[in-house]
Amino acid sequence: MTQKTIYEKLMRKCINLAKKAKGNVEPNPLVAAIVYDEEKNEIISSGYHQKYGENHAEVNAINNAKGNVKNKTLIVNLEPCSHYGKTPPCADLIIKSEIKKVVVAQIDPNPKVYMNGIKKLQNAGIEVEIGILEKEARELNKVFLKNIKDKMPYVMTKIATTQDFKIALNNGNSKWITNEKARREVQNLRSNYQAIMTGSGTILADNPKLNVRIKGKKSPTRIIFDPNNKLSFDYNVFSNDGTRIILINNSDIKTPKHIEKISFNGNIKDLFKKLFDMKIYSIMIEAGMGLNSLLFENDIIDEINHFIAPKIFGSGKSALELNEISEINDCIKLYDINYKHFDDNLLINGKIIKKG
Repeated sequence: MTQKTIYEKLMRKCINLAKKAKGNVEPNPLVAAIVYDEEKNEIISSGYHQKYGENHAEVNAINNAKGNVKNKTLIVNLEPCSHYGKTPPCADLIIKSEIKKVVVAQIDPNPKVYMNGIKKLQNAGIEVEIGILEKEARELNKVFLKNIKDKMPYVMTKIATTQDFKIALNNGNSKWITNEKARREVQNLRSNYQAIMTGSGTILADNPKLNVRIKGKKSPTRIIFDPNNKLSFDYNVFSNDGTRIILINNSDIKTPKHIEKISFNGNIKDLFKKLFDMKIYSIMIEAGMGLNSLLFENDIIDEINHFIAPKIFGSGKSALELNEISEINDCIKLYDINYKHFDDNLLINGKIIKKG
């Protein structure tokens, strides 16, 4: 086994360990670290950033080591920090611990950190290797990367359609287009996002609960987009069940105390910036044609999970209705495509190439 292959194996362990902190470290990234003994080819210790404001991954990995970490190798999926924040700089502890080499998956895009941690380590005589499993590391922290770059939430939309791209019959009936296994996967997706957003049309048609029905998983914040003030407060999404609820409308009607309200000014990008300011860092969209079309037209969507069932309606309600284009090059394009089967249902996942 080559040294690179060993590092890839260890970095994969880091990435999987870092996932354990999902939902507990925002707005910080998911990070784990491993102390590795090159000579003995064994892991000395590991650690991950468990909760916002607490020790970073590198600190936990070094503290968890039973013996001396001098001349050992540190594997970490993100560049060690070099500044004082909630905790002291990790780069300083690495230098003090006399670590010999640091293997990093990706550079931290945060301007406070970017290359400063790497340079600090190198100036102290520590060898640094960058780029091991970088693609996987970027996928792990796609929310953090979007937050840092754009000061906007990461937005994923889930759409379930027939093969002819219909989400419901003309009479509104949509239960169930996809099979049970595909619907269970939707529950998993919900559990991975901080908030779930839908529009008034979906609530009027289906009266969903928008919760996570997986034992031990917390339901996301519910965001309800109702710019035309169509909804009353007796729908399931407004239930006072301890979940954070944000209502977006244009009404002066008094809302129950457990519901936060945003007045929509017509600018959808301003709305999502406002949600980011309210500490909403990732959003899953489960909506109909109206809201999905609005978000796609305004370049809000970062990722799509498209479930396709082997059914053809012929007529019915479409998933999207976008402005007409005259050139194929002007269409919305996807990249990093992945496929997954749920018996006879297909899931196509892809990232959206952003305009401009």
